[in-house]
Amino acid sequence: MPGGDAEHCSLFGVCWAWGLGRPIRGSPRALLWLPPLHTAADPLLPSCLLLGVRSLALGPEHFLSWVLSAPPAPAQVFLVVLIFVLLSRAWTLGVLYLVWLYWDRDIPRAGGHRSAWVRDWAAPLKTAELPPNRNYVLGAHPHGAMSTGAFSNFVTESNNFPWLFPGLQPWIATLTRVFYVPFFREYIMMHGLRPVSRHSLDFVLSQPQQGQAVVIVIGGAQEALYTTPGQHSLELLNRKGFVRLALRHRASLVPVYSFGENDTFKGMNFSKGSWQYLCQVTCKRVTSIAPCIFWGRGLFSPNSWGLLPLPVPITTVVGAPIPVPQCSSPSQEQVDHYHRLYMDALERLFEEHKESCGVPASTRLTFF
Repeated sequence: MPGGDAEHCSLFGVCWAWGLGRPIRGSPRALLWLPPLHTAADPLLPSCLLLGVRSLALGPEHFLSWVLSAPPAPAQVFLVVLIFVLLSRAWTLGVLYLVWLYWDRDIPRAGGHRSAWVRDWAAPLKTAELPPNRNYVLGAHPHGAMSTGAFSNFVTESNNFPWLFPGLQPWIATLTRVFYVPFFREYIMMHGLRPVSRHSLDFVLSQPQQGQAVVIVIGGAQEALYTTPGQHSLELLNRKGFVRLALRHRASLVPVYSFGENDTFKGMNFSKGSWQYLCQVTCKRVTSIAPCIFWGRGLFSPNSWGLLPLPVPITTVVGAPIPVPQCSSPSQEQVDHYHRLYMDALERLFEEHKESCGVPASTRLTFF
């Protein structure tokens, strides 16, 4: 499997990860529990920052790591850096990187530059065993503003995911376009991210070694438009590609739900049919990115406006696997059947754990 070890990481990616995203242990506890971080300055400073970042107040490198952890948000920054290098006296380095970028263009779909060292940053509420003698397709819900729960726990390993699920190798899928962003592509590939494309995911689940766990935030950018504190709305009724993927490779389906994901930021939602919503949908269709309007707390005061996540816990619950048969060309009836089984299992998971995670008993999961 090309590019699977830390030794194969590109020099650019290693330097970037070391300079702007150094491992910071003991942060997010999303899979089991994300408790507030207690500091002398603010006892409510949250520890739910993505990719092992404890707080912006702890230092500038923490802020950079937090910003970089939400693809494709930093894309413009990396493009500006590359342009600056090309226009400076160090333009040869920029040209060399462009040559590397062209030569390495197919690697994201064929394993990437996964690095155990970089992944050791950031333990699920385990409801069932996931034996390593089979493959899995994990559906992560909800998307929220930044998919904090999914990225904190499946992209990093500081929550001891390998200890809780020994033998599993998680791969989280994200937008294909971010793998064309200079420098950032190396950074995310070392974390084990890969394009959410058929070729890429088929490659993972076709490996002879079992225990491959593909994590897909199924709702995607469309679901991000529903992000509102206290709401639990999922874009799932017509999302069935992940079921076809599981059937083609006999990979068990696993529902995953992050309670508190939609509460980490406040947002502004627009009603369907409004010109604002139409602008969001149009932008999403063109760029695959939903231009959501959200905000959190400030850096120094919990009552101020800012982009720091609100001090709320995130509890990610991993459900029991749903076995599926292997069908190289699954019929629509088969896809619909296992899609319904998945939705039922996800709804049961939500109902069983919502009250213990602070969600009112009257709250119901809504599917769109």
